[in-house]
Amino acid sequence: MDAEEPQFLEVGSGPKRRRIAYRFAAARGDGPAILWLSGFLSDMSSTKALAVASFAKARGLPMLRFDYSSHGRSEGNLLQASIGDWLEEASAMLGLIGAKRPAIVVGSSLGGWIALLLARKLMHEGALKRLAGLVLIAPAWDMTERLMWHQMSEEVKATIDRDGVYYEPSFYGDPYPLTKHLIEEGRQHLLGVDTLALDLPVRILQGMCDPDVPWGHALDLVGLLCCEDLELTLIKDGDHRQSREQDLRRLEATVAALEEHVNSP
Repeated sequence: MDAEEPQFLEVGSGPKRRRIAYRFAAARGDGPAILWLSGFLSDMSSTKALAVASFAKARGLPMLRFDYSSHGRSEGNLLQASIGDWLEEASAMLGLIGAKRPAIVVGSSLGGWIALLLARKLMHEGALKRLAGLVLIAPAWDMTERLMWHQMSEEVKATIDRDGVYYEPSFYGDPYPLTKHLIEEGRQHLLGVDTLALDLPVRILQGMCDPDVPWGHALDLVGLLCCEDLELTLIKDGDHRQSREQDLRRLEATVAALEEHVNSP
């Protein structure tokens, strides 16, 4: 599905200007668009992203997916990356979809946090109607603080303070950098400081065998969000990736049900 070269959008200004790779599959009809937000160190060619892209094509829905800066085909250096940069990129991608068609934002892990930050930003701008709803897969909200900094040993924290970076071992590949810049800049985007009132439907899919985002973290998010239409699905044997066949079908069914809900009179 990704044989052709992606398109690119210039985001930011000055030394922060960067080329962001994206794929936008347009479609006719009046249904909502889908905006895919990947997880940390993932990209728009992941198993879940491709599954949602196939689903959107079959349903005749437009879909936009992209790589954060320093991820995939996009420019950037992970040692300089930040939550604010990725939020800026998500906002720019929503702009490509346009204001005439609302978007269902599907965010996985870090993408769940970015989706919530995007919704909060639009709410403050009086433009929340640009979103038709959120589907959050193991949402790693406030990840840099609650799931990283608070879980680090004093030795690791001292390494970050001294060297500016710590290379975290990973179950999924090579060690990856956790930088002082990522942690400190992330504190400007924390959600857990107050309730978040969102007048839109929210669907959360959370595995109970997730070693990276504990299912209690999803319960805390439910308590944090103030919205009338919120559903949390706990998957007893679900892991963090939620990329098994049954996980993908559940995700597709969740997005389909939300689309039908949005389109219902």
